[in-house]
Amino acid sequence: MSTQDLIIHGETGPQRLIGYVLDVSNSAGDGGARCWLDLNDSHLNRHGVLHGGIATTMLDSASGATGSMSVDPTGRAPFLTISLTTQFIAPARRGRVTATGLITGGGRSTLFIAARLEAQDGTLIATSNGVFRRVPTERLP
Repeated sequence: MSTQDLIIHGETGPQRLIGYVLDVSNSAGDGGARCWLDLNDSHLNRHGVLHGGIATTMLDSASGATGSMSVDPTGRAPFLTISLTTQFIAPARRGRVTATGLITGGGRSTLFIAARLEAQDGTLIATSNGVFRRVPTERLP
C-alpha cells in the first residue's frame, strides 16, 4: 500500500463540507493520524479566527482515525466518540492547521486519545482529550 493510498479526501460529509484532509500514513512518526486544513474565510468566525467547532471537528477526526489505525492500518475501522473535551489555546487566522492524535490508554474496544491542533508555524491552537469506542463489525450495515 502506498502512502498516497493513505491520504483520504472527501470520504465523509464533514470532510467535504469543511475541506480537511485525513492522513493515516503515520508520517507523523508517533502512530497517530493527522488531518490538515488550509484556512480560508469560510473557516473563520466573526472575529476573523478559526471557528471553535471546526477546530474541534479536526481534533475529533484525527483522534477517531488514530483509534482506527490501532486495528486497521488504512484508518477506516469505525470508532465512535464517547466524549471529547477541547481546550482552546491560541487563535488561528490563515495558513494550514494540522491535528494529530495520540493514544494515551485504554483496552481492546475503548481508547483514550489526546490530540493537538497546531498552526504551520508550530503554534499550539487547541488540544483535546477523548474517549473512543470501536464499533463492532456485526453492527455495521
